[in-house]
Amino acid sequence: MSRLGRAATLATVAVLSLTAGGCVTVHGELEVVPSATRAEAEQALRDFTDAYNAADKAYDPALDAGRVTGALGAINQAGLKARGITVPGGNPRHRPLELSDTTYHIPRKAGWPRFFVVDADSNRDVDSGDRDNRWLMVFVKNGNKQLWEAAYLAIVLPSEVPKFRTDQEGWAEPVAPDSDRTAVAPRDLSEAYASYLRTGRPQHFADGAHTSGWRKVREQNGRRAGLSTQYVDQPLDTGDFAPLGLATEDGGALVFFALRYFDRQTAAPGYRPKVSQDVKALMTGEVRNTLTKEWISSQAVSVAPKGAAGPPVRILSRLQGVTAARGS
Repeated sequence: MSRLGRAATLATVAVLSLTAGGCVTVHGELEVVPSATRAEAEQALRDFTDAYNAADKAYDPALDAGRVTGALGAINQAGLKARGITVPGGNPRHRPLELSDTTYHIPRKAGWPRFFVVDADSNRDVDSGDRDNRWLMVFVKNGNKQLWEAAYLAIVLPSEVPKFRTDQEGWAEPVAPDSDRTAVAPRDLSEAYASYLRTGRPQHFADGAHTSGWRKVREQNGRRAGLSTQYVDQPLDTGDFAPLGLATEDGGALVFFALRYFDRQTAAPGYRPKVSQDVKALMTGEVRNTLTKEWISSQAVSVAPKGAAGPPVRILSRLQGVTAARGS
């Protein structure tokens, strides 16, 4: 049974281009209205699931291209493209995705884009112990004639799903991209994360597998005998990749944002970097001694309220995928 989450919205503030077109206007002013009805949100999730399952079964990105966008879309489409080349007969291990125990966190806001967050249990986990998890999905829409598309996916522990701030009617509260109520504004997260991965600064991010741990792995990869790896990180925070967030009861926010990065592997004379079949399917050029991969990384983070003690940003989930590759 689906239930309208009265504990406001999961984290992601739509910083896609904000336009007045299609907004409700009252006496010349934009009216603040729910981004979607409950029925619309339920239908959007059904449409996504149907399209996702069809695409996964056939390994055909065209079958769900109209239902994904942003970071999730880039990762999904590249993965399906690669598998369609390496396994041309379709997915022999296809198991339909099922989502249940669903809560919809729908914010009230003016103008486009509209967005909402879905909190659901998937059939991809074990519903007990440390292997239990929740799927948090952000759906966005930039105009009346556009379809609802899934832009972000985060897979988190049930205990990591925050309590969202809501109004008296149970609608969630979006967080503005330039919010000064959070320790870090949503619009600054992608650039700050890219800088942190390169330099260790700014020190906004709590230690963990996707922060200090990832920097350590990169440092080790850069010193491997016979194969050096260099990384280039770039903020990705405009258009369909803009951050989206919802306010939480503690005064902070849950925010989704994206990052683009490249890893360049250079082998010693006489050797070549290894290329997986999926990467080869996305590759241009020929690997002689260098392989460069382009990645899209999608993060869901808990951002503390301004002035709170401790690290301002804690990464709850990070999903990534190779979207292009080049040999040289």
